Amino acid sequence: MDLYCVMGNPVEHSRSPAIHARFAELTGEAVVYERRLIPLDGFAQGVRAFMAQGGRGCNVTVPFKTEAPGLATECSERVQLAGAANTLSLRADGSIAADNTDGLGLVADITRNAGVPLAGRDVLLIGAGGAAAGVLGPLLRASVRHVTVANRTLARAQALVQAHGALASLQKAELLALSPQALEADFDVIINATASSLAGGEVPVAARVLRPGSLAYDMMYGPAARGFLDWARAHGAVPRDGLGMLVEQAAESFHIWRGVRPPSAQVLAELQAAAS
Repeated sequence: MDLYCVMGNPVEHSRSPAIHARFAELTGEAVVYERRLIPLDGFAQGVRAFMAQGGRGCNVTVPFKTEAPGLATECSERVQLAGAANTLSLRADGSIAADNTDGLGLVADITRNAGVPLAGRDVLLIGAGGAAAGVLGPLLRASVRHVTVANRTLARAQALVQAHGALASLQKAELLALSPQALEADFDVIINATASSLAGGEVPVAARVLRPGSLAYDMMYGPAARGFLDWARAHGAVPRDGLGMLVEQAAESFHIWRGVRPPSAQVLAELQAAAS
């Protein structure tokens, strides 16, 4: 059995082990996948220890996504653009390849599972950390019309926008950085990429960003996303949590590691049925 894991802090909420176990079952792959709680100052040591134990790959969650590329000997184009990685492939020769499947998972869940087209839409991306960085490129490649990145520390939003400026120009998409207090427009799709839900904090933007029927998407899932989803529902938006994104990004990671594409739609349907 090949060993994989998800590393983060916190990590006890992660459903990745169950998802990858189901992928392995449905594809016949010999995989063991576990959670690993990593000290906030111990990510590099945690990865090295996992490799020493024969680990073949790991997913990376908060707060280590921006730290992960620094450990890699090879970074995908997505990682280079985002400055963040959520998927590490650990090789027998000690080298590490980094990729980022978050944005692929988000776009797949919104367009395929939720049935909401992104082409020509106005998008608000809340946050400018590793989670936001990982999805901005794929959002731009989905032919959106406009993306505003809103972050409490405006300089971080500006840096993220600057890093994606060439891609936005290539895709003929508008790209803007603002502080949450400066938001005056409303949007077709609102994506919460902050850790506010995980921390039980308040929604970081005002309700004026919502249009009737807007998709309000929290990249967290389960109880952590409830506050944001309730807020969206109360203001006439369509709420959706990040469970589908989790499944779809996991499927991309599984494909990178095993060369097999698992039936993500089936696994998402099973998880949603079990939660209902």
